[in-house]
Amino acid sequence: MSIKSIIAQWIARKAIHRIEKQSANAILDQKKWFELLLNAGKKIAYGTEKGFSNYEGYTEYSLGHPIQHYEDFIPYIERIKGGEKDVLWKGLPLYFAKTSGTTAGAKYIPISHESMPHHIAAARNALLCYIAKSGNSDFVSGKMIFLQGSPVLDYLPSGIAVGRLSGIVAHHIPGYLQKNRLPKFETNSIEDWEIKVNAIADETIPQDMRLISGIPSWVQMYFEILIQKTGKPNIKQIFPHFSLFVFGGVHFEPYRKRMQELIGGPVDIVETFPASEGFFAYQDDYEKDDLLLNTNAGIFYEFVKSHEYFDEKPKRYPLWEVEKDTQYALIITTNAGLWSYSIGDTIKFTQLNPFRIKVTGRIKHYTSAFGEHVIAEEVEKAITSTMEQFQFAIDEFHVAPKIDTANELPHHEWWIESQHVPESATAIAEYLDAQMVAQNIYYKDLIAGKVLQPLKIQWVKPGTFHGAMKKQGKLGGQNKMPRLSNDRIFADLLTSS
Repeated sequence: MSIKSIIAQWIARKAIHRIEKQSANAILDQKKWFELLLNAGKKIAYGTEKGFSNYEGYTEYSLGHPIQHYEDFIPYIERIKGGEKDVLWKGLPLYFAKTSGTTAGAKYIPISHESMPHHIAAARNALLCYIAKSGNSDFVSGKMIFLQGSPVLDYLPSGIAVGRLSGIVAHHIPGYLQKNRLPKFETNSIEDWEIKVNAIADETIPQDMRLISGIPSWVQMYFEILIQKTGKPNIKQIFPHFSLFVFGGVHFEPYRKRMQELIGGPVDIVETFPASEGFFAYQDDYEKDDLLLNTNAGIFYEFVKSHEYFDEKPKRYPLWEVEKDTQYALIITTNAGLWSYSIGDTIKFTQLNPFRIKVTGRIKHYTSAFGEHVIAEEVEKAITSTMEQFQFAIDEFHVAPKIDTANELPHHEWWIESQHVPESATAIAEYLDAQMVAQNIYYKDLIAGKVLQPLKIQWVKPGTFHGAMKKQGKLGGQNKMPRLSNDRIFADLLTSS
């Protein structure tokens, strides 16, 4: 064991006690952060205009200040971009994290001097918890890669730096990890994702890679290119000391079997829940399948029951009022200047002491063209169970309603990308439909009532989903494949890819 590995274990043991203590004080910390944030909000333009001075506690605030969406913040963002200070938070933001693909066009999410350290601390805590629980710190002595967006930043006339979140974070990697980190800046700055991944593969093939991190779909692409370039059968043959995969942003189970095939041997997996708006949770025990909510990190959380989300005035619940196994939309107030902001993700609590969650999907990613209210958690469970039953792997999948069906009943259309179409494709479709019927009473009733016919699968060749994402300008980086849609937009892209 190297000196660096020994030091990492010592730091991890100290960190785990601090994290456990914070977890036990989660409700007190949340109440503390609410007071700090509200008091700060009373001193800025947004809070003045929204009447924050009239709010003395959470109940008054939750009744008086409605849930906000990005479009509500656009006028304030434009003021900040123009150089106005003390608008959403004191001073000017340290960065704007730029994201794409919303109905409002590009989003500019503020990251403040106060919020940026919490992004880094949560990522560090995830790794320290893993070291403390597993005893494995050898990866710190080898090379690490974080598949991410370009670290090149643009600057507004006001001096605010603008970039992708993953590129921004690259500027804050601790110095003791910089020598271990790949790829080099020039490679990481390549904008074209396909060229970039090929360049990363060339750069990393001769290296002792031990930790690999990124969104599963793009890591999978990287692995496939590595295997193609080396002629080796799997990643373990290329990187024999590869022991830790860190991912975030999507549910891993649909990828697991294919990733196991590509890797070709055991590696530990750690899940995180980062976003431009904040780092919300991480897997503090790699042997469990839920995440520890990050409750002392400049964020105040509110939760709206998913089935009430689209009501005119849905009730919001603070952390001390939540229940287990209830689907909630996540609402956040942060020390970067977001106020009761709906980030679009849904979660459910698996444990309340400490507060552990699972990310279950996106509030706007659902299929309910016929009143079936199908959500991401249901389709992911169904496809995972089906893969286990029939022992096949997939690369990606997408579900959309098929309404225009000529002389037959409408149905759900599943687009599944796989290296090979299984011989039991018909049986797979029947089993998959049975899994959906078993999970969703609305879908069951529509099938039984002959309003819908059972689902149909479109098996597509490898690369189809990447082609569709490329047409949208969302190939690589932090972009995520859409699992569910209530329309045919992504399905039509798949058709033409």
